[in-house]
Amino acid sequence: MNENKEFKPYIPADKITPEFTATSIIMGVILAVVFGAANAYLGLRVGMTVSASIPAAVISMGVIRKIMKKNSILESNMVQTIGSAGESLAAGAIFTMPALFLWAEEGLCENPSLVEITLIALCGGILGVLLWYHFVMH
Repeated sequence: MNENKEFKPYIPADKITPEFTATSIIMGVILAVVFGAANAYLGLRVGMTVSASIPAAVISMGVIRKIMKKNSILESNMVQTIGSAGESLAAGAIFTMPALFLWAEEGLCENPSLVEITLIALCGGILGVLLWYHFVMH
C-alpha cells in the first residue's frame, strides 16, 4: 500500500449528515415486515431462510437516491439495518415456535395464542438488542 496516501473517508467527520430520520425508519419498518413475512413463509415451507440484508440495501438505495432524490448513504445503511433485523427476528421465531405447537399436540401445554406468539417474538427481539449492546459496547 502506498504510504504517502492519506485515508479519506466517504463521509468526512466534520460533515453532519442525518441517518436516523423518519424516512429511514418508515422504509426500514416496511422492508422488515415484507422481508420478515417472506422469510417466515419460506422458512416454514422449505426449512431454510435467506438473508434480506442485500435486497434491503439495494431497494433502499434505489428509493432514496432515485425516487426521493437524496444522496444519503447513511440513511440507506439505517434502512438496511432495520430491514435485516426484522428478517432475523422472523427467522428466530419460525425455528422456535413450532416446538410450542408440538408440545400442545402432545398435551404438554395449550396452543399459543397470537398474543403469546407476539410477546415471545417481542421479548426475543429486545433480548437480542440488549445482548448485542452488552457484547459490542462493553
